[in-house]
Amino acid sequence: MAPKKPYVELTDLEKLEKQWRKLSGLHSREEWSSAIVRAATAAEIAANFAIRREFEARSKLNANFINNLLRWANGLAGKLDRLLVPLSEGSHKKHKKMKRLKALADKVNLKRNTIVHQGEFCNEGEAKEHIECARKFITTLVGLYDQQFLLKERKR
Repeated sequence: MAPKKPYVELTDLEKLEKQWRKLSGLHSREEWSSAIVRAATAAEIAANFAIRREFEARSKLNANFINNLLRWANGLAGKLDRLLVPLSEGSHKKHKKMKRLKALADKVNLKRNTIVHQGEFCNEGEAKEHIECARKFITTLVGLYDQQFLLKERKR
């Protein structure tokens, strides 16, 4: 059996899938709030993937500079507001989709922030609702750049 690749060496999509698997375990153990936080983390990793793809298609900027931009954008909301939405302005269709995705991301991010910054606990219904928002955000966003992407359904 080959040794596991260190997390830092995983691609964005591998990291995203790993977060989604972890979310599934948390959900099955009824750790609703933690599962929501993992879903939001997966959504942010999906945004990283989309931003990297945008820059690959449009520029010759090196990975180190792009990583600094991702840190500067800080969080899911920042990545959408500061990078993805402005990058999509040249394409009316993509810009419209990014604005719709931003509404989903805002919902996921707001719940994540109430858990992380205010210590809120969530119930199963809230977890299902917010995880579904994150799933929809992730599959739609990543699907814009990789039509073959499939987010494995979590166990129920």
